[in-house]
Amino acid sequence: MGRVTAVPIPQPRAETAADATRRRAGRSLGVALLVGAAGSAVALIASGQTWAEGSAAVAGTGVSLDAGGRDVTGVPAALAVVALAALVAVFAVRTAGRLLVSALLALSGVGATVAALVGANDSAALDEQAARTTGDTAATVAAVTHTAWPYVTAAGGVLILLAGLLALRYGSHWPTMSGRYERDGTPRPARVRKPATRPATAAGPATDPDRPEDIWKALDRGEDPTG
Repeated sequence: MGRVTAVPIPQPRAETAADATRRRAGRSLGVALLVGAAGSAVALIASGQTWAEGSAAVAGTGVSLDAGGRDVTGVPAALAVVALAALVAVFAVRTAGRLLVSALLALSGVGATVAALVGANDSAALDEQAARTTGDTAATVAAVTHTAWPYVTAAGGVLILLAGLLALRYGSHWPTMSGRYERDGTPRPARVRKPATRPATAAGPATDPDRPEDIWKALDRGEDPTG
């Protein structure tokens, strides 16, 4: 009876530190894109909503007034646009450039968050509307109420900040745009176009399209010199 030889079962390759880093980088890329785009959209939309409401007395009658986020401060909306641009640009640059763009993305999130929180209880925009409505520069607004939209805007800024932090931490492992379409300014050699020649046949000799006498001879023979 023959001896049975055990066939070794291949063991799965242990994950190396480089594999783990690439895996985390791949996850962070998707998360950064998602939260960065979502945060910018939230900040843009929420900053366009009503942040404060109140009333002003005009000829003894109360007139309702409201102020949108961009009346209070235009910083969150502007930084949301900057964040979107930085989120795209982070894939177009490398090394130090990517680090700078990632820092810009994170700072955009910080600025949008701080500006929204500072403007959450601001009533200056309502006072300006009251002055325009009443014609009295000293007019102020009564019964001021503030909505939750400034805090929604701040939440969008936090998401942008998170995307920037992920870019700072893992951005060096993210892919870059292909350099296939980039030109380095080096002149390319001109392509030499070889003249097409018509092989000799039984009907006549070869025709060189660069020689007029050959073209006329071909026409005399009833041939097409461009064939």
